[in-house]
Amino acid sequence: MEPDHSRSAPKPSSLRWQILRRALRRGPPSNPENSSEEIILDKVSRRTRNGFNLIPWHVVNEGGEDSDSLPKRDACFCYSIPLPNVPKLFLRQRWEDCLDLNDFEVCNRYDIDNTGLVCQWPSEDVLAYYSMSHLGRFRSKRVIELGSGYGLAGFVIAMVTEASEVVISDGNPQVVDYIQHNVDANSASFGSTKVKSVILHWDQLQVSDISGTFDVIVASDCTFFKEFHKGLARTIRCLLKENGPSEAILYSPKRGDSLEKFLVQVKDSGLHFTITETYDTEIWRRHNKFVNGDRSWPNYDSDHCYPLLVSITR
Repeated sequence: MEPDHSRSAPKPSSLRWQILRRALRRGPPSNPENSSEEIILDKVSRRTRNGFNLIPWHVVNEGGEDSDSLPKRDACFCYSIPLPNVPKLFLRQRWEDCLDLNDFEVCNRYDIDNTGLVCQWPSEDVLAYYSMSHLGRFRSKRVIELGSGYGLAGFVIAMVTEASEVVISDGNPQVVDYIQHNVDANSASFGSTKVKSVILHWDQLQVSDISGTFDVIVASDCTFFKEFHKGLARTIRCLLKENGPSEAILYSPKRGDSLEKFLVQVKDSGLHFTITETYDTEIWRRHNKFVNGDRSWPNYDSDHCYPLLVSITR
């Protein structure tokens, strides 16, 4: 039978609305006739479940918490940090793309996005891996993660680097509820490091109780929305310690001109920055594998998927 060419390919905007519909329905459609739709939808997004797969994980039914007590939209993910004598990290998270209308109502109310609820983004995995490879940059330091989502990197820093304090922050109060739950669930694994969650909006004109107090700021994939660039740059300047060395470490893909425009705001804020493309041999090896067509990350694109290392200082 000849293929039917009578119907034109759906527009990307239409496909994205179908992704949203699928998320609201909490899972892929069970109708086999929609299987071709699922294939098309998978071509729209460049996200992947495993990303660079630097911090192995699996879903558990025991260990971190009783899965029977979890809401259907949640699961307990167990992360195995690849360092000796480090306990497992258990994070309660949403199933990927499991959203409901209340999530969008919260976004509208606080003028925030819900990307922290959608999934664990690949750049977060890279940031977490980086922290394990550079323990000295965090040891005895006061650290804050901005726009953390579920906060994988912040939790890894708290567990392995001997930081004095780790603050894991996000602007979405729903996300921060998950963070605080996971802080409580993993509290025995932090040693002497103090760990807490904070709701932090980048458009706050001042955060007087924590301004100028952090040795290290970390963030991943936080430059996508251009309307937040000025607030993010201003927040970094506000939080960096004024006396003594301090640094913000960001991992972000270029995403067209998004990263470039953010760095303009950084410069306009009186801060300095450097960009490093090749910062880790293992991550670079995996990047090249995906570029060369490894099917574990379909639609991999350097511009949208490979995070550059941005260091920001006063």
